[in-house]
Amino acid sequence: MSVPFDLSVAGREMSRRYFLETCPIGLGAISLATLLQADARAAGGRSPMAAHPGQFPGTAKNVIFLFMAGGPSQLELFEEKPLLQKYHGQAPPESFTKGRRFAFLKPDAKLLGGRQSFARYGECGMTLSPLLPFHRKIVDDVCWLRGVSTDVFNHGPAKFFMNTGSQNPGRPSLGAWTTYGLGSESSNLPGFVVLQSGPRGPRGGAALWSSGFLPTSYQGVPLRSQGPPILDLENPPGISAAAQHDFTQMVNQLNVHRQLTTRDAETFTRIHAYETAFRMQSSAPELMDMKQETQDTLELYGATPGAPSFANNCLLARRLVERGVRFVQLYHTDWDHHGGKGADLEQALGECCREVDQAAAGLVLDLKRRGLLDETLVIWGGEFGRTPMGEARGTTGRDHHIDAFTMWMAGGGVASGRIHGATDDLGFSVTEGNVHVHDLHATILHLLGYNHEQLTYRFQGRDFRLTDVAGEVISEVLA
Repeated sequence: MSVPFDLSVAGREMSRRYFLETCPIGLGAISLATLLQADARAAGGRSPMAAHPGQFPGTAKNVIFLFMAGGPSQLELFEEKPLLQKYHGQAPPESFTKGRRFAFLKPDAKLLGGRQSFARYGECGMTLSPLLPFHRKIVDDVCWLRGVSTDVFNHGPAKFFMNTGSQNPGRPSLGAWTTYGLGSESSNLPGFVVLQSGPRGPRGGAALWSSGFLPTSYQGVPLRSQGPPILDLENPPGISAAAQHDFTQMVNQLNVHRQLTTRDAETFTRIHAYETAFRMQSSAPELMDMKQETQDTLELYGATPGAPSFANNCLLARRLVERGVRFVQLYHTDWDHHGGKGADLEQALGECCREVDQAAAGLVLDLKRRGLLDETLVIWGGEFGRTPMGEARGTTGRDHHIDAFTMWMAGGGVASGRIHGATDDLGFSVTEGNVHVHDLHATILHLLGYNHEQLTYRFQGRDFRLTDVAGEVISEVLA
């Protein structure tokens, strides 16, 4: 004799689905939070962005990545090289250039001595040029990485590599991996937010903050600096709150029915996106209202409410992490100083520095005074550095250099006032303390509470991870 319901796990699944599909009660009227808890099997039984702990207690809860798109010149900003100055205008020794690849340099390129007068600052004795006067205030609050290296010397692929661990588009970004691993503590804002400033967007565009093959809940959400923070967030004219409620309820009914039928993770993502967008209609305007900030705070960043700028974005980044957003990425262009009109190492580089110097330092100081720096990891740097040889394009510049450049990190469990790594006397190679991009990513994930080898996602028959098959945690930079 057959029985109407199998009491096995599979049977309970089918009977429950049958009940929900045939129940006359409108599913859209049921609390969405309950639905997310009950039916989000694709997201581990919870909202995809629900906050959850890492594999072990991390020292960082949030990340702010200040990305200097184009490749800042470490030789004009952070690295004093007297020998490079001494041999200015001469051909470099063949032993320094043999086997190296450059993007645009000609075989007869000559060494280019730095044009800045460096001085040492802070107890750590970090060398800085006059182009970054506000950085002098934070030299002992950050960890200086002087031996960073990467694999890719063209902008687009190099940006992909620094942001996703792969030079090819389509992989999840660092922010996506972070929110996939930890979720977000903000229910009213996206867990991963992208802010942009400068004359244009970064090469690579939205693929730099993509979720790749991860569910799209984890992709970065760009916020605009003027007008509505997100397009189409506000109701169009003539649409009342009641009409919007009826519409979203119906859409949620359809999406829930689809989710129960197919168990498609992207359908569940869509449900979550509608709910987040609804909450953002009230939270986003409050977030963007810089008038809440004191004059002292605005002056600390050099920010002007209503004027799009890197300074405003840095202040907005602090407001975002205060509200529980897990990962904030700021892109500022254009640091690609090859020489030529608007791309020289004198005026153009100086303008870039003035746009970011005060705000980046102000962010660290503001987080510190508010007690947020201990749990917020701040990262500053670009996709690569610049060559010891110069380029002549009417005005002086430098080519892309992947073998040795400088970045810095602050807060979130990083050692403060430490200089890690060194380069040779001409700035070609790392001589000690090398930090490859995979090592940087492994260290960031470690600070967030994850073993980079174990934060994986199965796709097309294999397990993928941010650091591919490489990467080591740089224990020397940990507090």
